[in-house]
Amino acid sequence: MEFFDFGTIFFLVAAIVIFLQLRNVLGRRTGNERQPFDPYSSSRQGEAETSSSSENVVSLPRRKAGEGENAYAAIEEFAKTGTDLNKGLRAIKDADPSFEPKTFVEGAKMAYEMIVMAYADGDRKTLKNLLSREVYDGFVAAIADRESRSEKIQSSFVGIDKADIVAAEMKGGEAHITLRVVSELISATRDNAGEVIDGDPETVAEVKDVWTFARDTRSRDPNWKLVATEAED
Repeated sequence: MEFFDFGTIFFLVAAIVIFLQLRNVLGRRTGNERQPFDPYSSSRQGEAETSSSSENVVSLPRRKAGEGENAYAAIEEFAKTGTDLNKGLRAIKDADPSFEPKTFVEGAKMAYEMIVMAYADGDRKTLKNLLSREVYDGFVAAIADRESRSEKIQSSFVGIDKADIVAAEMKGGEAHITLRVVSELISATRDNAGEVIDGDPETVAEVKDVWTFARDTRSRDPNWKLVATEAED
């Protein structure tokens, strides 16, 4: 009986010692424990976003600091605040945040040269990509008429002296910008015998044009097309 009592006491003491040791170890915080699940925790939302980022989450580019306040800064260089031109350019910027007047003018100058030379060469394919349907039909008709008489235009593009935006507006979802271009061109039209019947193949002539370009801001196509032309005296 005495052995039984001693053994009972021994195991009881041992159990208490082991319990206290486990408590000291399991109950101690190291700072690395996982936080309790909280569905409203911002840190939890961050973990969920990170785990799913490689699956179906598309990261959007961050807006640069001050971009909102200076969105129209480039427009002010082309038109004074309060003018119709300024308002038109702002409207286009609102419809298409990627629009920049300077970039447009540089692109329009390149398009101008391509169109002038394509018309002279009778290059319908190039014209089709740069002109609206109405303008294209007019250019092609003129080319066909010239070809029917076996006439050819000999042209050499010298350069553009000036290109200014003179009007801008939104028509529904379509942006329209009118550009006044002053260029230098050597051009002469020859008949089927090779005789010059118009222009001068040795003289640089100043050419003034007022062209209007348009682009559907709702489309992913970034290209502008020529929608109207006017020669300026």
